[in-house]
Amino acid sequence: MKKGTEYTGYTTRTDFPNKGRVLITTEDGPQTVTVKDALEGQTIRLAITKAKKGRAEGRLLEVITPSEAENTEKDCPHFGQCGGCSLRTLPYEAQLSLKEKQVRMLLDNALGETCPAFVFEGIKKSPCQNAYRNKMEFSFGDEYKDGPLSLGLHKKGSFYDIITVNGCQIVHEDFRRILVCVLAYFKERGTSYYHKQTHQGSLRHLLVRRAVKTGDILIDLVTTSQEILPLEGLTAALTKLSLTGTIAGILHSVNDSPADTVQADSTEILYGKDYFYEELLGLTFRISPFSFFQTNSLGAEVLYDTVRSYAGETNGRLIFDLYSGTGTIAQLLAPVAKKVIGVELIEEAVLAARENAALNHLNNCEFIAGDVLKVIDTIEDKPDLIILDPPRDGIHPKALPKIIAYGVEHIVYVSCKPTSLARDLEVFLANGYEAVRGCAVDMFPGTNHVETVVLLRKNQTPKESSECSA
Repeated sequence: MKKGTEYTGYTTRTDFPNKGRVLITTEDGPQTVTVKDALEGQTIRLAITKAKKGRAEGRLLEVITPSEAENTEKDCPHFGQCGGCSLRTLPYEAQLSLKEKQVRMLLDNALGETCPAFVFEGIKKSPCQNAYRNKMEFSFGDEYKDGPLSLGLHKKGSFYDIITVNGCQIVHEDFRRILVCVLAYFKERGTSYYHKQTHQGSLRHLLVRRAVKTGDILIDLVTTSQEILPLEGLTAALTKLSLTGTIAGILHSVNDSPADTVQADSTEILYGKDYFYEELLGLTFRISPFSFFQTNSLGAEVLYDTVRSYAGETNGRLIFDLYSGTGTIAQLLAPVAKKVIGVELIEEAVLAARENAALNHLNNCEFIAGDVLKVIDTIEDKPDLIILDPPRDGIHPKALPKIIAYGVEHIVYVSCKPTSLARDLEVFLANGYEAVRGCAVDMFPGTNHVETVVLLRKNQTPKESSECSA
């Protein structure tokens, strides 16, 4: 096999997150090639991108024959162009089945036969399969070089090209109307967008947030400071839109950083205020443009209710919520707990957690800003229960021994990347813990992302040694 050679093959399975295992026939016989976004049951055309010592990777060129599970009609006009929803052609039940199978395979491989009593409880649905996102970060650009101004999401596989996603199905209609309004306004005025290579131009991003429970909307236009823009007219155009929700605030943020990230050096309120409130399982949370909050509000309720269930009886217990974000889990467990201590690296998230705890009249929550690896050395309190909700890469290898050393009876591990979870589970199992129960929670229908929750219980005797082998 040589790089660039094209083959036709059949996808025998799809591993997490989107790695299709495609069986092809070569001069040396059958061989399996890993191809991103190839779905189980598809016959595809691919081009080899890497080939080393029996391992090969390819790029998907064409789906020749869809799998029997796929829909033949696309319900999103941007599918195939936008890289956001790779599972969109699968009916929702088939998406759930695929994700459940992927998570179960990862857990089975990690647990082996060391946890015979482990119960995998399947996958929990998202309450909404469409229009579930409460936040979108749209980018300005063009769909092709020197093309007209566009506003939306990156074209699949492209760092520069932007597709105007005015038919996106995972957001509420209000998002689409706001996008169309803002794009038309700046197109009419010939306003330039920020070019990543030359660092010239004005328009960078449009951030839109919408509360599911209240319908309140925040709109934040992010630009450089290179040009004075006529924003009074934009505010007037937006406030005249016919929307289901209500615009709580329109903001203008300036970002002169060369990095392609949605951030603000400064923010000006053009209309209303710079926050709104969202409700989650009976608690109230103040949401600002850049604050972290689960992007699927109703799905988050399913996830956090699952965590609360796995945590069990918390009355009078001292709980550590490590990698606590804005403290949502901590606040859900706090009402009957003795105390909850949250640790989070991002200082802005910690400030938000403190504000929201005060908003919900919870005086037994303490939130500490810092790296879990270092902060837990400074905490004098000893936990009765630990909740772990680390970032995608999982727990720092040097933090694992410190967490395990507490010796708490139960740990609830929440993961947004089950491959990282599987890796960390092996360390817990080797150091005196067993997995008791687990499940997947679908927070992102149409995509290959999935959340996983596992309850760990302390054994009396470690599997191999009394010392952590992280």
